[in-house]
Amino acid sequence: MTFDLISIGVTFVDTFIPLIDAKILKDGEVNYLGVPFGSKVPVGPSTSAIGGNAANNAVASSRLGLKTAIYTHVGNKDEDQWDNRVLAKFKKEKIDTRYVKEIQELPTGHNIILEFKGERTILSHHQPWEYGLPDLEKTKWVYLTSLAPSFEKSNLINQLLNFTERSGARLAYQPGTFQISLGYKKNSKVLVLSDIFILNLEEAKIFLGLDITEKIPVKKLLSKLYDLGPKKVIITDSIRGSFGFDGSNFYQMGIFPVDAIQVTGCGDAYASAVAAGLFYGKDLSEAMRWGAVNSAAVARSVGAQAGLLTYEKMQSILKENSKIKALEI
Repeated sequence: MTFDLISIGVTFVDTFIPLIDAKILKDGEVNYLGVPFGSKVPVGPSTSAIGGNAANNAVASSRLGLKTAIYTHVGNKDEDQWDNRVLAKFKKEKIDTRYVKEIQELPTGHNIILEFKGERTILSHHQPWEYGLPDLEKTKWVYLTSLAPSFEKSNLINQLLNFTERSGARLAYQPGTFQISLGYKKNSKVLVLSDIFILNLEEAKIFLGLDITEKIPVKKLLSKLYDLGPKKVIITDSIRGSFGFDGSNFYQMGIFPVDAIQVTGCGDAYASAVAAGLFYGKDLSEAMRWGAVNSAAVARSVGAQAGLLTYEKMQSILKENSKIKALEI
C-alpha cells in the first residue's frame, strides 16, 4: 500500500470549558487569564472531542481526499480501557490506524481548554510515550508535528529522516512546543529535509533565539528560517493572516471573513490544508489560500476538527472567493 500522507505526533482528548466571567491581566507584553483564586468559578457547558496536532492533521488530510495514516500513542489505562473514542474517531474519518500504539500503563493525554472572548488557554500534560518509528509503508508525504518531550530520549527523528531519504517522501514540519524550545540548531537535520516549515510569529522568534517582544520585519524572519534549509517557509500571525517565502517570492495571505466562535485548532487546520494544497500540486501562494479557508471554517465551530472541510467544499469556497488571494510583498 502507498499512502498519500502519514501524520506523526500527539493525540489528546480535549475538554472545552467556556468561562463566563474572567479578567485579562497585562504584565508588560504578556496577557494573563484571571479568575478568583480559591473560589468556585461558574462556567458554561463543557464539551469533549479528539484533538492534538497529529490527530487534527490526520482528520484534515483525510477530509481533503488524502489516503492518510497516523503514528500516535493512545492510553489504555483505567477509564481509557472502556473509552475507544480515539480509534473510533480515526476509523470514522477513514484514517488508517495500523501505526497507532495503545499503551496499557498510561491514560491518553488530556487537554483542558479554557475559552474566553474568542481566545483559549490550554492546560496540557504530555505522557512520557516511548517513541520508535514503526515500519512505515511507502508514502508521498510525512507530516511531522507536536511530540511529547520524551521524544528527545528516542531515536525517532533520525529514524524518520532515514525513512524520508530512503523513500523519497516529502516532509511537512509543523513543530510543537518542545521541538520549538530546542531551537534551530537541534532541529537542523529536520529543517534541511523539510519541503514546508510552518510556525506562528512568536514561535518563529523563540525558535531563532530572539526576544519575542522585539519588532522584527516578517520578511527578515522568513529569510532567516529559509536559510536554515526548508524549501518553503510560512509564518502565521493571527488577524494579520500568514506570510510565506519560497526562496523567490514573499507572500501575504489575509484571513477569510468569519464570525469566529473559537480559535482552537485553527493553526493545525491552516497548516494541514497548506500541505494538502502542495500535495495536489499547487504553488505556495495558492496553498496558503487553502490554509486560510480551512482555518476560517474551523473557527466557526467548537473544537479543532468539527469545521474541517472536505475537498469538495474547499474547492467550492475557493471558487466563490477567487478574488481573495495571497499577495506578493
